[in-house]
Amino acid sequence: MGMTIAQVIVDVDSKSVDRTFDYRIPEYLSTVVQPGVRVIVPFGPRKIQGFVMACISEEEAEYDLAQLKSIIEVKDIQPELTEELVHLSEWFSRYFVSKRISILEAMLPSAIKAKYTKVFQIQPEIELPQAIAKYFDAQGQYHYQKAQKDHMVHELRPYLLDGSIKEMTLLNQNTTRKTQKAVRLVDVENGDTLLSDLEKKPKQYELVAFLLDEHHRDVFLQELLEMSFSNSSITTLTQKGILEKYDAIVERDPYAGRVFEAEAARKLTAEQQKAFEQLNQALHDEKAQTFLLHGVTGSGKTEVYLQIIEQVLKQNKSAMMLVPEIALTPQMVNRFKRRFGDEVAVLHSALSKGERYDEWQKIRDGRAQVSVGARSSIFAPFKKLGIIIIDEEHEATYKQEDYPRYHVRDIATWRANFHGCPLVLGSATPSLESYARAEKGVYQLLSMPSRVNQQPLPDIEICDMREELAHGNRSMFSEKLKTAIETRLEREEQVVLFLNRRGYASFMLCRDCGHVPQCPNCDISLTYHKSTAQLKCHYCGYQTPAPFQCPSCESEHIRQMGTGTQKVEELLEKAFPEARIIRMDVDTTTQKGSHEKLLQQFGDGKGDILLGTQMIAKGLDFPNITLVGVLNADTLLNLPDFRSSERTFQLLTQVAGRAGRHEKTGEVIIQTYNPDHYAIQDVKNGDYLNFYQKEMRYRQLGQYPPYYYLINFTITHENMKKVLQAATHVHQILIQHLSDKAFILGPSPAALPRINNEYRFQVLVKYKSEPSLIHALTYLDDYYHEQYVNDKLALKIDINPHMMM
Repeated sequence: MGMTIAQVIVDVDSKSVDRTFDYRIPEYLSTVVQPGVRVIVPFGPRKIQGFVMACISEEEAEYDLAQLKSIIEVKDIQPELTEELVHLSEWFSRYFVSKRISILEAMLPSAIKAKYTKVFQIQPEIELPQAIAKYFDAQGQYHYQKAQKDHMVHELRPYLLDGSIKEMTLLNQNTTRKTQKAVRLVDVENGDTLLSDLEKKPKQYELVAFLLDEHHRDVFLQELLEMSFSNSSITTLTQKGILEKYDAIVERDPYAGRVFEAEAARKLTAEQQKAFEQLNQALHDEKAQTFLLHGVTGSGKTEVYLQIIEQVLKQNKSAMMLVPEIALTPQMVNRFKRRFGDEVAVLHSALSKGERYDEWQKIRDGRAQVSVGARSSIFAPFKKLGIIIIDEEHEATYKQEDYPRYHVRDIATWRANFHGCPLVLGSATPSLESYARAEKGVYQLLSMPSRVNQQPLPDIEICDMREELAHGNRSMFSEKLKTAIETRLEREEQVVLFLNRRGYASFMLCRDCGHVPQCPNCDISLTYHKSTAQLKCHYCGYQTPAPFQCPSCESEHIRQMGTGTQKVEELLEKAFPEARIIRMDVDTTTQKGSHEKLLQQFGDGKGDILLGTQMIAKGLDFPNITLVGVLNADTLLNLPDFRSSERTFQLLTQVAGRAGRHEKTGEVIIQTYNPDHYAIQDVKNGDYLNFYQKEMRYRQLGQYPPYYYLINFTITHENMKKVLQAATHVHQILIQHLSDKAFILGPSPAALPRINNEYRFQVLVKYKSEPSLIHALTYLDDYYHEQYVNDKLALKIDINPHMMM
């Protein structure tokens, strides 16, 4: 008995339909309906898209076949989701209390959500029997939707399997497959006779010989011209009917036109070799084991990754490499492309929708064995994973803050278990959670404490800004930093200046009455933007022209305070008029590829000082940088978040690691108002362990992770009384479900008590192990989902929050 019923999750964003619905599979679609394909089904009065989660036989179903509606149409010729991803979505929706449809959508590249059609395409030089060929149009295409109406899907299947027809996706205008004029020989079989005819015409002869060699691929007209074949010989041969021109589809390769020099593996140091051997062992044992690779900046973690991936490919398996979005620098991608060529698919947010879809399909169809990507690439549809690597595992960007909220590490752990493969977490400054797990033996620790080229770590000096003030220096730059920059400019070496921008944006202040212009919809001061002379709110987008006099006391002494990157750039231009400054921040890197261009300029020596925000903390590797200056190390320390010391330590260590990575020795100067803070002192001494032990003591005292798990509930509504009532209700439900070992804190106003005219309250739960917690979460999620539909009262449940604000 075949599978006759499909269990479908429908694409309706509502809690009330967050389960599978049964549909009958029509006979003529029985070969294509399988888990992971998208279908169109009747749902109430409308037609709606859904995902098939499972197929079952009549016996297993709870309903009579006669009662079930039929699937109307199948959208995918091959499933876009693998069975593994279907299972993953089920586990995820339970564990992270999220609607299953949201997770399925998060897994797929966004182009798939666009309007598109799938077609069968006849491959060149294939003759199909007339009975079948008559369905295909002049372009050799037959729309999938139409094939279903004609009940032809069965008939076409054998041709799909033997490759005479292929699946093709026609995305709508903004993501169409690009086409370009290409040239091919009309008669490949008689190539030799052709060549002997053309011996007298060397140009035409060479062209035909080239096309004969390349006849298995599309040869584009443009590349022939670039290779200096003459246009006239192409025209002549076309007129004679020896060549023909046609439109060929161009896979949009975002790295096209760049020749990657193949790079051989480098010789490993003893430390690298030891780490490599342990990973290789786990690889051959095929067991899901998590490793924490703790290596100082410059200890050559990437080389270890590259070599272990090589082993994975030898076993005919795939490898997945995750890097923080910011570190997806061309430098990183190039190393992978050089080592593995076209086997690499790159997935990150700077690609267009169409490019991402191409890369996704490369992986799905097994044409790419390695993926390098940011957070969302953790869902790449590999069939046989041999290793998963998360580099810079402590980065906050691995946590998705929007719904469905997830942490890459959790998904990676699940997938590594599913495939029985090792998971590697790499970092110079591991998150406390990971290091604690390694200490307990849950993870296996691999250490690489020295730099590859035996270069010493740079000298780090801490500069006390309180003393500078006492000596009457009110500027952004301490005397020490000024002198250091001057020296570098004289020596023609490069400087990186890092501005810890978060929480330090410029605002306006009246010197007479202390008034600070606030956003009318949110409880936060407005940010001053010099280029437009506007005050803007970064939370709700409110803006207003900057005032010339104080709205409160009408004094004219109202001016901007704080230091944005633009302000620092102006000050630098004044202090060092001859220096060429490249500024990198959100404003200068909005366009696609601008990040790359600016770094390229700096790398080519077209700038002396690179000034930037956290964008420049990672992955930069330029031999001529000998000075790194941190202008204000404290801003992160002062945020109301239990991870603020940890983040400060990680960021400063990362920034310091940019200096003197090659022959020239590096120097780092850190300006701060609290030089005695352990996070800053331990950066100076390069002592992760010391920092880890101190920070762990504080975490234990404060009952924070890694000693406790956290869940943050945020309740928002325009009416404060309703928020308070709801917060009290959440509190009561938690008390009913949790033991007295758990701590329930709050309700209390959030760190930003009002955003966009909505009041925000928080309830925080700290716990070690609470079996009935999942019931409480599911209940609250359902209950407040209804409330939101009726009354816009929202509850956000954040499991293991990374942002406490």
